[in-house]
Amino acid sequence: MTDKTYAWISPQGTVGQIITTEADLSTLYAPDFVAACVDVTGVTPVPDQHWTATKSAAGAWAFAAPVAATVSLATQAQGAQAWIMQQANLAAAMGETFTADMKAYVTKITAIANGTDTTSTALPAQPTDVMTASTAAATT
Repeated sequence: MTDKTYAWISPQGTVGQIITTEADLSTLYAPDFVAACVDVTGVTPVPDQHWTATKSAAGAWAFAAPVAATVSLATQAQGAQAWIMQQANLAAAMGETFTADMKAYVTKITAIANGTDTTSTALPAQPTDVMTASTAAATT
């Protein structure tokens, strides 16, 4: 016997499970589960979990990979603000201040996050030099 590959189609119309077996599915699973399975042995590419599955009026199945969600630039900038806050907390704890590059980065990220910068298409690179040492004299 040769292996066959089946896709279990969830009630939401997505592939919920892939099963590869030599056995007859009806000997392995309950009838309602088997009824929701589709033979995808000859389908290229073989669908995977979370793919959408649609059945045409003629009874043919079509599968499509999920589309990756796009994250807006403003949302990405809001995420970058979490890193900025970590750096600000470290700087405060260590008695240091931000470099000019870091200040420019904060300004740019803030403008993107709050929507005042509508022309940028990507976040600026994080600066490599974030903090400058305090001007207070170190004591030993």
